[in-house]
Formats: sequence, structure tokens, C-alpha cells
Amino acid sequence: MSPERARAADPLASGGGSPVHDPAAPVGARHGMVVTAQALASRVGAQVLAQGGNAVDAAVAVGYALAVVYPVAGNIGGGGFMTLRQPNGHAVFLDFRERAPLSATATMFQDADGKVVPGLSERGWKAVGVPGSVLGFETALRDYGSLPRATVMAPAIGLARDGFVLGPDDVALLDTTTAGFKADPASRRVFLRPDGTRWQAGDRLIQADLARTLEAISEHGPQAFYDGPTARAIVDASSRAGGLLSMRDFAAYKVRTLKPLTCTYRGFHVDTAPPPSGGGVALCEILEILSGYDMARLGFHTPAAIQREVEAMRHAYSDRQGLGDPQWVHDPVAHLVDPAYAAAIRRATPTDRATPSAALVPLAAASAVRQAQDAGPHEKQETTHYSIIDRNGEAVSVTYTLNGWFGAQVMAPDTGVMLNDEMDDFASKAGAANMYGLVGSAANAVAPGKTPLSSMSPTILSRNGHVVMVIGSPGGSRIPTITLSAILGVVDYHRTIQQAIDDGRIHEQWRPEPVEVERGALPAATIEALSHEGYVLQPHAPWGSAQGILVGGPALGAGPVDGNLVYGGIDRRHPGAAAIGE
Repeated sequence: MSPERARAADPLASGGGSPVHDPAAPVGARHGMVVTAQALASRVGAQVLAQGGNAVDAAVAVGYALAVVYPVAGNIGGGGFMTLRQPNGHAVFLDFRERAPLSATATMFQDADGKVVPGLSERGWKAVGVPGSVLGFETALRDYGSLPRATVMAPAIGLARDGFVLGPDDVALLDTTTAGFKADPASRRVFLRPDGTRWQAGDRLIQADLARTLEAISEHGPQAFYDGPTARAIVDASSRAGGLLSMRDFAAYKVRTLKPLTCTYRGFHVDTAPPPSGGGVALCEILEILSGYDMARLGFHTPAAIQREVEAMRHAYSDRQGLGDPQWVHDPVAHLVDPAYAAAIRRATPTDRATPSAALVPLAAASAVRQAQDAGPHEKQETTHYSIIDRNGEAVSVTYTLNGWFGAQVMAPDTGVMLNDEMDDFASKAGAANMYGLVGSAANAVAPGKTPLSSMSPTILSRNGHVVMVIGSPGGSRIPTITLSAILGVVDYHRTIQQAIDDGRIHEQWRPEPVEVERGALPAATIEALSHEGYVLQPHAPWGSAQGILVGGPALGAGPVDGNLVYGGIDRRHPGAAAIGE
């Protein structure tokens, strides 16, 4: 039997623990590195670095460029998170995630009988939260950038005004939403041909309305988006279609500058996302638990190593389900990432059998709010992440999103701006599990001006004051475990950054009980041993689109190759990504 047929016979087995894809060397560069999900955006960021811009300048340029060339998730009509670490060691976290409109209510997605209305929080104007990307980029550039706004926005404006030639990967993403475009006149004018047919590879996509919107922001600043014709056009379109957005919502929007959530792992300092992200909390809790095991000695993807990972994930996801917007609830973050708490978990966790999820008490829910359980975040996997480092060692990790592919699949006429469906990340009704089976608490109920809980976890690792790794990914509730997989691969198993991203992934989120495993991720012996210990392993198609950077060599301790000091790894599960150095 051929290896391909053998893997088809056992969809979980990889035949020896090799990565999902053939190993490939990461991209090396001498000075800086930009890694994004779209090659044109990566090129824009690298050009800004070459012009003397710093990592923040490049990050803002990439964010605007992705809104043009990767409109499926790149955006100015959505929001996200940025983790920034400067060369002097100062680190900040920018929360520019979408907020609920001020007229939002906890029951807005239910009918008169209290039943959730299918699709109401996912499609159409009622699903739209107040966008944060424009003010997030402006805040980053104003406080930490070095180049004028017009300079960093010029590439995106040119790509929108003059267009870019669609490749097969671009067309495949557009094709995911053809029906949605046909249902929305404004987006149909942009993302379908004039005769209503689909764009084809080789066609040039011009977005004249978006170019004018970007030009206005470039010239007048964020007020052009939040208190000008663009905001009025979005509000008018929302009002006509039964949405909740108002000019008061746009005027009230503020970016939050927070301290990153920090933890340590094997001597590395970790800066990641604090609430309203539950993802960073889960990542740090898992790392704290695993720090008590010698993962390198246990071995890459062995039964023992995977067993420890699964149980750490199970505990962390049990705890994270009660988190929420810190302006609304008390999140017991310090307790959840306390090494003493991690040690207590290790003492209580068997190493030779599965722990039933029902046996775990969700401590975060008990500490934060004592209300009936309700659905956790419906966070989609169709987000995007990019990682950047400059020649001075300043690093930026950004995850931002429209939530689903093309968000709520609505566009305000004459703006070119696709709007998010971020309201779907709130809990719609008490007692209802979401589409991923992720259980949450009333801490994530809809409320006016509130931020929905997220899993986005833009992360930076440093050691002795210097950045070592920049990492993050889309993937909905799987984001923390995708990020974890890359960190373990680099730190414990000395994989190159590219191998660590390529490596097969596992995911356990407390509820539902089965362990999700990418097809081909684990050796047959590991599958057999874990099954014998009581684990239910569920095969799954590949997930995530991690984009990462490693500093110093292609792998930890490897040293520079050909004088290259920084190395970029792309997630080849998702075609079109590129790592481009300076």
C-alpha cells in the first residue's frame, strides 16, 4: 500500500510523526521581516521597512494594504488586537476590537419567544459592531510610528485606485462569498464583474470607492472615518436595513491601550493578549502547566507529550469560558496564570488516562460571574494575522478581522468598506452552545458599548530583553492552541520556524470532549496509545494560518545562516502567504 493510501486508511496517522507538509527552510533576511497571508501586503510592509520605517509603520501599511488585497478578512470595517514590543523592552497591547452599538440589547438576536433567530447575528446590518481598525492604526502610528500617515497609506491607496491582478488564490477567496455579493448591491458592484459573473484569475480588481475612502483618511485622519461622509454613509445604510449603528457610536469609539498579559516559559518572556481576549489567558495557562513537564525529553508528538498537552488545554479552556470584557466583569487572570495554580493542576491530573471534561469546574466562571451559562463566542476562523520585526528589534504582532469571510457581507454604498459581523462573537442566549460547541458564561452577553470575548492571541517571545519570536494565527477558538503548537515546536523541539508552523496540530477545548487532530498530524503509535488511555481523537481538515518570525537563526541555537539574522515562516495550509525580508 502506498503512503498516501495508508494515510487515507487511517486519517489521523502520519506514519512516524513527520510534519504535515514536507520540511522547507524559512525565509532569511539580514535586517527586518514581514510575514502576512497575502504576498502583496508582505511586499508593502517590506518596502516601508526599506524606506526607513519602523515595525509599527510597516504594520499600519500592511493593515491598510490587506483591506485592499485581502478583503475577505483584511479590513477597515472590522477590528483587532496589536501586541508591540519596542527595542527598549517596553511592551503595549492595543485593543481596537469592535464594540456593540449603544442601542444593543442582550436579547437582540432572539425572537418574541426567546429563541435565537438563526443567522441574525451573522449576516446583515444588525450583525455589525462599531469598527475599530482605522482608529487602532492611527493610535499605533501616532504613538509609536515614525513616518507620516500619507506615506504608510500610499501603497494601499495605489492598490485600490489602480487595482491589482487577481491570482488563483485571490479568486478562490472571492468565490467563498459569491451568493452574498449577489444579495448586496454595493458589494456586488465591487466583487463581481459588471455582468454579475465571478472575477477570474488574471482580471484586475479596482476598488475606486475604497481608494477615495482611504485618501480621505490619509488626508484628514481618523475623523474622516468616524465623523465624516464615510461614517454617515455606513450609518445611513445600517438604518435603512434595520441595523443599530449611529453617529453616536462612531463618536464614542475609543482604542484601549493596555498592558500585555505576560508569563514565562523555559526562560522566555511571553507578551500576549489580555482580556477582552480569552486566548492569551488560555495560552499562558497552558504554558504554565506544561512548564512543569520536560516536554523535550517526552519527545515530539509522542503519546506522553500529547497527553500532557491535551490535559493542559482541557483545563485552560474550562477556565477561559467565564472571561469577558474587563470593563464589565472581573476576570481572575492573575489566578489562572499563577504558577502555583498550574502546579496544583499538574498534581491533580493523571498522566496515563483521559480526564473527563465533566470532572472540571470552570473556575473563571465561578470567580467572575455567578449567572446561568450561555453560549460562548461564535468567533469565526476567517481572521488574519501578520508578524513584523524591524532592524532595531522592534516587533509587532497583529491579528485583526471582519469575523466571518467578508464579515456581515454588507457594504455601505460609495465607501468600498465591507462591514464586520462581530456581534456574533457575543453570547446570543443563555444555555445555548455555539457553532463550535464552545461553552461560555453570561460574562459575554450583549450589552451597549461592550467588547465581545475573543480568542485572538498576537504574541511575542523575548529573552534577555531581546525579541526572539513573533507569532499568531486566525482560527477562532483554536487560535491559542495554534500559537501554542508553534511555540512548543520552536522552544521544546528545536524545530525551525517553518517546521513549527508546518507541524500537525491538535486541539482540545473542554467542550465538546473529543480531541481534534489534523489529518496526518500524529504517528499511528501515538494515536493507538492515546485511544487506549481513553481519548477520543477526531480527525479534522487542516486549520489556521499562522505567520511567524524567529530571530537569530532558522531554529533556536542554530545561529545565522549566510549572515541572515531574522527568519520568517508562513502557513502553507493557506495559499498566498509570503515572508519578505529587508
